[in-house]
Amino acid sequence: MTVEDQTPEPVSVRVRLDISYDGTDFTGWARQPGLRTVQGVLEEALSKVRREPVRLTVAGRTDAGVHAQGQVAHFDTHGELDCPRLLHRLARFLPKDVRVTGIRPVPLEFDARFSAIRRHYAYRLTTAPYGAEPLQTRHVVPARSGVDLEAMRAASRKLLGLHDFAAFCRRREGATTIRELQRFDWEREGDLLTAYVSADAFCWSMVRSLVGAVLAVGEGRRTPEWVGGLLNERERASAVAVAPAHGLSLIAVDYPADSELAARNMATREMRTVPDPTGCCGD
Repeated sequence: MTVEDQTPEPVSVRVRLDISYDGTDFTGWARQPGLRTVQGVLEEALSKVRREPVRLTVAGRTDAGVHAQGQVAHFDTHGELDCPRLLHRLARFLPKDVRVTGIRPVPLEFDARFSAIRRHYAYRLTTAPYGAEPLQTRHVVPARSGVDLEAMRAASRKLLGLHDFAAFCRRREGATTIRELQRFDWEREGDLLTAYVSADAFCWSMVRSLVGAVLAVGEGRRTPEWVGGLLNERERASAVAVAPAHGLSLIAVDYPADSELAARNMATREMRTVPDPTGCCGD
């Protein structure tokens, strides 16, 4: 066989997906046999449209009932890629509670999980005496009226920085609970309270536990000092209530410039010296 007769190997293309979903009727992100999951639904639709097996790598594996406005995933393909056409076809194949809002090719160094430098969540509460509005009930959690927002802000500030958040995380064998909490603040709009929480990564149930602990301060059952003291714990604190899943939404994931992707991947893997579901789970 001459060089001219040899068929060239197909070039792999890495594809980034931006994803939004209502998590109410999903058993979380991660594919599970016999259960409806976001990953399962997306991979099934993509495999049909692409006519090839598609497996997704995701920025953060959200738990059952948790929503996303800014989830990110990637997959590799050897076929031709027409992003606008694929976006249009997925809109027809996917159920109404999950949408792919953006598709584009990215460098092979891009990794939705390991390249991420920051993940942003929002948690929504309402202090209205009648509870959540009917159109908000799947995404907003009722709270007591008259919560002390300034005390909640004071408690949230005590948790910022690089700490061991073991008191706020469900235990996973071999997983580190050290995280850098970069933002935790609250905004009020009428009866709606929204917590904005950002970190390099989150461990299992961390965001909902942070919200649950600070809400106890707002309701007068705990003090900001108690919340700060939880950082000294090395096991999950039973006194910390986990806030309901449906108030939580992954709103954005940050990535470095393309030229910095490979270095970020290496740095993330070096930080996780033991098995650790980075950016995951139950948030």
